[in-house]
This record gives sequence, C-alpha cells and structure tokens, in this order.
Amino acid sequence: MAKKQQTHGLTEKKEDNFSEWYNQVALKAELADYGPIKGFMVIRPNGYHIWEKIQAYFNPVMEKMGVQNAYFPLLIPESFFKKEAKHAEGFAPELAWLEKEKEITERLAIRPTSETIMYDSYARWVQSWRDLPLRINQWCNVLRWEVKQTKLFLRTREFLWQEGHCAYETEAQCVQEARMALTEYQKMIEELLAIPVLAGEKTEAERFAGAKQTFTLESFMPDGRALQMATSHNLGQNFSKTFGFAFEGKTGEKEFAWQNSWGFSTRLIGALIMVHADNQGLVLPPQLARHPCVIVPILFEETKQAVLAECVKLREKLKRFNCLLDDRDYYSSGFKFNEHELKGIPLRIELGPKDLAKNQCVLVRRDTKEKKIIPLADIESAVEKELATMQQAMLKKSRQYLHECRMNAGNWNEFVAGIESKKLVEALFCGKKECEEQIRQKTLATSRCIPFDREPQNGSCVHCNQPATQRTLFARAY
Repeated sequence: MAKKQQTHGLTEKKEDNFSEWYNQVALKAELADYGPIKGFMVIRPNGYHIWEKIQAYFNPVMEKMGVQNAYFPLLIPESFFKKEAKHAEGFAPELAWLEKEKEITERLAIRPTSETIMYDSYARWVQSWRDLPLRINQWCNVLRWEVKQTKLFLRTREFLWQEGHCAYETEAQCVQEARMALTEYQKMIEELLAIPVLAGEKTEAERFAGAKQTFTLESFMPDGRALQMATSHNLGQNFSKTFGFAFEGKTGEKEFAWQNSWGFSTRLIGALIMVHADNQGLVLPPQLARHPCVIVPILFEETKQAVLAECVKLREKLKRFNCLLDDRDYYSSGFKFNEHELKGIPLRIELGPKDLAKNQCVLVRRDTKEKKIIPLADIESAVEKELATMQQAMLKKSRQYLHECRMNAGNWNEFVAGIESKKLVEALFCGKKECEEQIRQKTLATSRCIPFDREPQNGSCVHCNQPATQRTLFARAY
C-alpha cells in the first residue's frame, strides 16, 4: 500500500538518517510514489520530466552514432533464454513468468533485458557484411523480480531504461563502439546531471551474464556506497552463435556477427537525489530543471497589484528560461520559498515593494542559498550567468567529494580500514572470482571496476598475496 506523507517538508537529515532522508526527498519533491504492488513505483511528472530531459540529450547523441530507435516485444519465450546458458543462469532468479494459457505452447518471461528477443530478429535481418553494422536502441521498461530490499529509483522491480544493441563485422569495431557509448554516457552524466564518474572494466566476477567484457561508469554516493551508473558490453560472438546470427563475409565464407550492448536506467534519478539534494529537499542542476527559475512576489495588500504587474513583465523578460511566476495569493511567500526549495528549482527571484521602488530584485541560488541584489534591467544576463555558474559549481563540488573518498591500500589492513571508513579503495588484485568472493564475505565490498586510467603494475594481490594482474577499485555498493 502507498505510504502517506505526513508533513510538507523533510523531517530527516541527510547526515543522520540517509535512507529515510532519501525516501522523503523522492516522495516530497514529487519525483515518485509507491505503487500498489511491493517493489513497484509510480514516476510522477517531476521525475518523468528529468527522464525526458535525459532522453532529449541522448537521442541526438545516438543519431550521430548511427543508432536508430526501435521497439521489441515485452514477452520472451523460455527457449530463447535456454539457448544462451550463461545469460539464462545470470537472470534466472529475476525472471517473472506469465501463467500458461491454452494458446501458449511454452512459458513466456517478461523481459529483464532484450538481448535474446532482439537477436532472434537480427539473425533474420542480416544476410551479408553489407548489412552491417546494425545499430539499434530501444527505450522501454524491464522487469526484474528483485528479492533484495527495494528503493525508489535505485532498486525497483520494474524500471525504465535505454538499451542499445549493435552488431558488427569485426570485434575491433564492436569494442570501439562499446567504449564510445560509455564515453558518451560519461559526458552526459557529468555535463547534464553534474555527477562525476569513474570509467573502467568490470572484473570477471562482476561481468554481465553472457558478455566477454563489461565496461562501466561508477560513482560514489554521500553515504559511502558506490553506484553503477551505466554499462556497455562486448558480447563477443556468444549470442550470434546461439541465435544463428551469421552473414556472408567479404570472402564469401559464413561468419558470425560481433555484438555489443549498452544501457542506463532511471537509477540515474536516484543518483541525482543522493549526490545533490540537501536537508531542504531536491537540488536540480539547471540543465535538468523544468523551470530553472521562479519568481516569488512579496505581496502586501496596498502594493499587490503594482508588484504583480512588474512580476508579469519580469516573467516575459525571462521567457527563454521557462521562468515560473508563483502568483498564488493563498500561500505566504515563506511557504513558497520552502516549496520551491523542496522541489529543487535552481534560482529564486524575489520581488517586493521595496525592491520595486529601487528597480531591483533579489536572486537566490538553490545550491548555496547565496542572495544577490540585481537591477531589474540586468536580470536576463544575471540569470543566464548564475545558471551556468551553478551547473559548473555542482559538478565541481561533487568531483571534490569523489576525490576525497578515493584512497589507495597497500596491504590488507589498510584495505579493510578503508572499506570500514566508507571509502572507494584502490588496490592490487589477482582478478580471481574465488578471491573476490572471499573479499566480499569478509568486508561486504565488491569490485567496482578496473580503471582505464591505471597501468598494470607488478605486485601481490591485496587479499591473497598471489601475483596481481590489475589495479581495481572496491567499495560497498548499491
């Protein structure tokens, strides 16, 4: 059952009860609500607008990459999963099955991801090397029957995402474009969401089911846990051989396609809340805001009409910023200040009779609460400057936090101390699955990635003291 909101503002502090604080921001900023079925959520207009902004940013990026949007069926025959054993094993616990009907000859699963259903079509569509590369994306919902504790945006049984699935003649092109997708994700997450990420490759233990390589973007949340932000995968020829996805090569010989896939989800909205929100509510990077600024008139009965008239002119001046005028006269200005802070509007413009007499207004930034007196004649340039400055400042602040949370561990004691201190710990690692599982059991930490910006170094694994093969980042994670 849906949970009721008892008060308008937040009743928990970020530093005291992070989990409940997070839930309150998501609910009270009207980003999401609980669905009637456990583990499902309703994405409200404020939350869905953020997702639309992300889509609007990334669709042109994909178009430049030569990727086209399409849509594939929600239901996947059981036999498709059985064809690719590793993939089937990886998703088996999360699959939700339809009850059998008379006309259904085999069980049907609701898609947890779309490799199998899409590649069945690809095998029919591609006949020759001339038909490659094939680059397709779909924006859709997926269902994974999570057994862990669910959390709005971060871990829900149904969520929205985009999933790109491409096929190539050579592995080199396949890997190049899988890495390219990851690079474009990084640009988007940092430029649009103002969240810094670390790029790298997953260890064998953390690799996507059925993939040859998995590349990832990892960020670090204020509660000391890592969050996977986006991934791309070199699927090799595993799926193409399974689904008979072969083509006539340039030599006339039969060849199997090389494939990659890549995606991000509405989990990004959860990261946005955790990284930027504060004890007053949501803080939106200006580029994500429906209304980057709001005008709040300071109303008194004797000057009400004059102030409102000037506010209407001000809104017209700021039309290109989609500025909101909050002229509701049944709420106090203080109530409006709190409401717009709760919902994260980047800039607030206050205008009262004293300001009107001086041909000025007060500009307040949501992230710093800093107030500036701005002449009305300069408001357009001031708003433009403050929005750009705020976007950059939010990224700079979160980058500094990520830098401060990252540490190197030269031995096991330092590693354990770092994890217990809620750090993102880098250490030499042997790369073996059994060693990583032992690390997880002892510390609850998992490998996040093998950073691209680190050269292999000689030495011993921080845990088992066997020869190390890589420098790897570890942390407790969502």
